[in-house]
Amino acid sequence: MILDAFFKDIGIDLGTANSLVYLKHKGIVVNEPSIAAINNKTSQILAVGEEAKKMLGRTPSHIDVIRPLVGGVISDFDMAQELLRQFLMRVSKGKVFGFRHAVLGIPENLTEVERKSVEDAALSAGAAKVHLVESPVAAALGAGLPINSPTASLIIDIGGGTTDIAVISMGGTVVSRTLRIAGDKFNEDIIRFIRDEYKLAIGESTAEMAKIAVGSAMPLDEKIEIPVRGRDLATGLPREIMLKNTHLRAALAKSLHSILDATHEVIEATPPELAGDMLKQGIYLCGGGAMLRGLDELIEKETEVRTKVADEPLTALIRGLGMMVEDPKTYGELFENSLKPIKISLT
Repeated sequence: MILDAFFKDIGIDLGTANSLVYLKHKGIVVNEPSIAAINNKTSQILAVGEEAKKMLGRTPSHIDVIRPLVGGVISDFDMAQELLRQFLMRVSKGKVFGFRHAVLGIPENLTEVERKSVEDAALSAGAAKVHLVESPVAAALGAGLPINSPTASLIIDIGGGTTDIAVISMGGTVVSRTLRIAGDKFNEDIIRFIRDEYKLAIGESTAEMAKIAVGSAMPLDEKIEIPVRGRDLATGLPREIMLKNTHLRAALAKSLHSILDATHEVIEATPPELAGDMLKQGIYLCGGGAMLRGLDELIEKETEVRTKVADEPLTALIRGLGMMVEDPKTYGELFENSLKPIKISLT
């Protein structure tokens, strides 16, 4: 269409850890950390994305490195808007206009106020019209699951701030649970474990690096370890320790147990017919947390349901949003779905 040359349709995964943008007919055009660096003296944005991430824990007092999303929720509206605006300017080559439709993925448990803040951030950043889609539905679509069929698809999306566990059937969420336990919480667990066990203070970037290098949910055949450097809490001097994969498994055990408990609750609350479908369909993992070694084995062992990591789990959500952007006639009904999921809450 001629209009496509002037107006762009995009999908946006505004995540706690990473933000991704899908441009119609182009694919994924932005994949950057959801981080911005600002100079407090001049209120100037110094960097966003990967460049800002390099500054984490390394800036003077007048420079703040901010993560505007916490637990899947916008905690700093102005910075979230600026972050999104900067990313969209890269897509439109410096011009913040011409975005006709923006499809955004959002966690399941957002309140109306939180949903409105996400929508407003996208509108302020340059989108003419914003459609909100529940993240588990988009992630399941991106993972290749038959979400429009009358069969159960259980997706576990472990992002940076939240873990969404949902049973999807006929294009809607039947049962869901959202936890504020995900990649960021894993990093906090590692930081706390090393502080308590070794009296060593490390930063978030170091914890992330250790998690990727030696983290696991199940015992590994080989013993792997990695040098970790930080500040000795007793002497205040730099010190290095060797961190083993068994240490990381111990550090992550409590958070992983919480995810397993929530998965059990979702399965127990699923209607019997759909629960039976799970044995055939299996459980699918996506998001950055799905890449933790042995996590699929652990969930399969505890649930006795075949568990598989989706292809390219980091981009499953944005690929699902991209499919909606490319074919709104087929998937447009997912934008405003009238099916209300069964919300599970712990009291």
